[in-house]
Amino acid sequence: MREGVGRILVSDDTATPAETNFERFVDAIMGLAFLITAIFAAKRMTWTRQQGGAETTVVTAFYSLILLTSVLRAIFFLIPATVWVPSYVPVAVFAWDPDYPSWIGAALSEFVLMSGSLALFSIFILILVYWADILKKYFHPASRRSIPMVTFLGLVALLVVLELINAGCFLFGLYTTEGMILFNSVLLAAVSIICVCEITIFSHRFRTVLKTLGAINQVSTDSQVKRIRWITVTGNLFFFTRAFLESVLCIYLVLWWKDERTVARTFSHFWWDTYVMTKSFSEITILSLMLYILQSRFAGAAVAAARPSPAEYVSVPNAEPEKGASLDV
Repeated sequence: MREGVGRILVSDDTATPAETNFERFVDAIMGLAFLITAIFAAKRMTWTRQQGGAETTVVTAFYSLILLTSVLRAIFFLIPATVWVPSYVPVAVFAWDPDYPSWIGAALSEFVLMSGSLALFSIFILILVYWADILKKYFHPASRRSIPMVTFLGLVALLVVLELINAGCFLFGLYTTEGMILFNSVLLAAVSIICVCEITIFSHRFRTVLKTLGAINQVSTDSQVKRIRWITVTGNLFFFTRAFLESVLCIYLVLWWKDERTVARTFSHFWWDTYVMTKSFSEITILSLMLYILQSRFAGAAVAAARPSPAEYVSVPNAEPEKGASLDV
């Protein structure tokens, strides 16, 4: 099993295998699982584009993010570890180190890993942006509303800029690859905590809106409320797990730095395998659930059932009517 952090931490002097057979097996399984997810996402995205309708734009965006996440993860796991670095056992290295030319592979592997994480987190950022826009329409109808997709792109751009700053600090020699990993762990832990809070708050308000509209129009929205509850529970479990894992990693490295003045800490194969398998399994699970939820189009159905004029609800602000999008997650 390999991971960005694992490949940049200094190993001890004990003789350990570069990569165990178990780790190769799990890497292959994870890679194939993400590859299968990517195939399903691509097929669903193609099918959705052929259907047309008001919801096509947003649904296609969701499938695109799932596809991008799955492809990046599949690339990371299916490419052998020795392609990135000479061995599985990692070393903390500065950029442009003439004694360790494989710093390029270590940096690229971390880039692929973090890009996949950003794509995965963007799925929920997009959900929250559209939920916030719809809730603002109902709770604050007189307020000026921004364009959801513009807000989404702005938030993602902010995360990308932070990652570019991280990469720049590494390339200019301010810290080694270990610093890149610590930065990414702090960033992902913070974003995970924010997402847990926002999903909980927005989903509660969204269920309230659906129940109220259903009562006004004498239409049952129980199935739609149930699906939103599902996305709340699964999303919170995923982000809580991610926040916990990244926080433990950060605290562990910081404590090690406090004693040794370096975060170049060796992790045992068992510890690291547990960390990577837990994180990867949670990612595969949430991607699969998102594919299922998207296919059911529960939120769009909820709005259509709850309102006499669904077209008013599903249209995207400042978008063409035929190219609008409904909130399907």
